[in-house]
This record gives sequence, structure tokens and C-alpha cells, in this order.
Amino acid sequence: MARGIAILGSTGSIGRQTLAIVQEFPERFVVRGLAAGRNWELLLEQTCRFRPQAVALLEKEDALRLKAALPPGVKTAVYWGHEGLLQVATLPDAAIVLTAVTGAAGLEPTLAAIEAGKDIALANKETLVAAGEIVVRRVREKGVRLLPVDSEHSAVWQCLDGRGGVAGIILTASGGPFRELNPEALARVTPDQALKHPTWQMGPKITVDSATLMNKGLEVIEAHWLFGVSYDNIRVLVHPQSIVHGMVEFADGNLVACLSITDMRLPILYALSYPERLANSLPRLDLAAVGRLSFEEPDTERFPALRLAYAAGKTGGTMPAVLNAANEVAVAAFLAGELPFTGIPEVVERVMARHKVEEKPELPAILSADQWARAAAAEVVRARHC
Repeated sequence: MARGIAILGSTGSIGRQTLAIVQEFPERFVVRGLAAGRNWELLLEQTCRFRPQAVALLEKEDALRLKAALPPGVKTAVYWGHEGLLQVATLPDAAIVLTAVTGAAGLEPTLAAIEAGKDIALANKETLVAAGEIVVRRVREKGVRLLPVDSEHSAVWQCLDGRGGVAGIILTASGGPFRELNPEALARVTPDQALKHPTWQMGPKITVDSATLMNKGLEVIEAHWLFGVSYDNIRVLVHPQSIVHGMVEFADGNLVACLSITDMRLPILYALSYPERLANSLPRLDLAAVGRLSFEEPDTERFPALRLAYAAGKTGGTMPAVLNAANEVAVAAFLAGELPFTGIPEVVERVMARHKVEEKPELPAILSADQWARAAAAEVVRARHC
């Protein structure tokens, strides 16, 4: 029987690639629900093609446009807003929910899906960054599975494969498009330049995060919660070829690595089909054609976002949520031309320095810290123009 899937963020890069997988394996997967932000036209196309039980959009006006445009034979329920997102996340016929919405907006629907007994294919790292302890606890209590979709975490998960004796985890980073620029050149980076990633095709926010190395910092926090490894034993290496996605070092000194082409459909497929591995139409990795694999230490002087993420993770409590929220505001300001590239980590660091940490927060405190950090970051951005 085909497994029911709900996709939160269906019009984004991960969502579109997930639907491509569903098309390749129609006997294995069936779409039960789709949720998107404002792109109602693309969601309309997806709804007509996959005929889900329910869809949701962020704004009521967009949802009404989509509903009016549905052909008579399509009986999909249309929702909107926060409640609509929760409706799609908890559909009874969806066994697995793929969460690929951007930023902290993914936290509450992910928790709702867990409470409804759904397995989670997690492509929204901010959920674990902001509330890792709560999410992991509820996953354990509900007996559901938390399946990583990020290529690095999928690689580590595959390397572990039930093995014990883990001494450490190595996450690889491409280094982004600016790894060889000096500080003066970094200050002149434009949004158009930052959105041209050398090896991956991703959405705007994650592409900028990759360029600042904040994405890798968020992944460090995510790895801590996914695999229960201390921050001191999670290492980042810059690997420009993006072929080795993650490694695990074992207590005896052996290192196991996961290599593949740079295509997010591989980790998505593994999360959806786990524990099976499905033969697929994707190209195979040709190591001879790659020729060379290189690794180097990240430069946290030029790219301080990685250092800030480690600090936030080790501090714990509400600090990771503050890091994430401040970064979202700073990236949006950069993309809008209101902040230089090097101003992104500056804003994050200033907001973190002002935050009074709550050590063992529950969800209301995390959401409150998130809102405080967004307001504080916006204030810092405005102050730079005064």
C-alpha cells in the first residue's frame, strides 16, 4: 500500500523535489496534504496533479484564489493561516509529514504532527535549533520516528546504521561562494552574488546561510539533538566538492563516510523509504570524474556565524532560538539591501549579547524568545542606518 505523505513547504525547493520522487514512485507514496506560503499558482498546479485531501496557504486571499480556480472534479479542502498549516500537518491519512517550511515557522506544525502520531521527515533544521530538547522528548514519548532530510544529517544517519561506539561526528561544508574572499571583499558582497551557490540549488535564505556558514552552525545544533553527541565532538570541515556529506568517527579510530552526488532527492528518498533503499533514476557518483576530494578547517574569523552557533548551542536554553530568529531577520535585511553581508553575524552577535537566557524553557518561553529576538534584531538593523 502507498504511504500517505503531507508536505509542509511544497512549493519550495525541497517540496518540489519531494513531489518529483512521489511521481517516480507512485506505487510507494501518495500525497495527502500540501502547504505553501504565498505561491498559490504553483500550489494550484500541484493540487490538480496530485489531488491531495487538503492544502493550505499562508494568506486567506491566496487560499480563496486557489479554491476558486480549482476544477470541478478536484475535491481538495482548502485552508489558510496557522490553523491551515496545522490541519495539513495532522491529516489522519498521512503517515509521514515532511517539514520543509523556512525558519521557525516549522516548529509548531512539526510538534502538532508528532502529537498526531506522524513520523517526521525533517528538512526544517530551525525546529531542532529552537526547541531540540522539546522535539526529541515528544518524539520519544509518542514513539514516532524523526528522519533527517538535510544531506549532512542523512549522511551521518547512514554512517551510524545502528552502530555504537561513536567518538565524534564530522559535518562537511562547501564553504559557499566566498570562502577565499578577504574581509574587505566580503563587506562588498551583494545579494545576487550570495544567491549563487557553487554546488547546491537551494532557496534564498538557506543559500545565504550557506555563504555565511550559519547554515553549518545550525546543522551542528541539529546534529547534537538528532544523534545525542556533545558539541565538543561535532566538527565541521570545509569540503568544496560537496561529495562527502558527513562522516562518523568511532572509538577505535575508524572513520565512516557517506558520499553521493549533490542532489537533495537522495536524502529525501531515503527518509521517505527508510529502512528500504529504492533503486532510482538519479545519476551515480563517478569518483574518477570528480578526481580530487579536499578538506580544510573553517575560518571563523572571516565567517563568525559558525562560532556564534557553537556558542549558542553550548549555552542552551533559549539562546539557540534567539540565534535563529536574529539570523532570519538579518538575512532578510541583507536580501532587501538594508544590511551588508558582514552585518549578518554582527546583528546576531549583538542580539545574543543582550539576551537573558532561560535555561530550561518550554514552548511558550521559546516562542517568546523568538519574538523578542526578531524585534531586537530589527532594532539593531535600524540603528545601523542612524
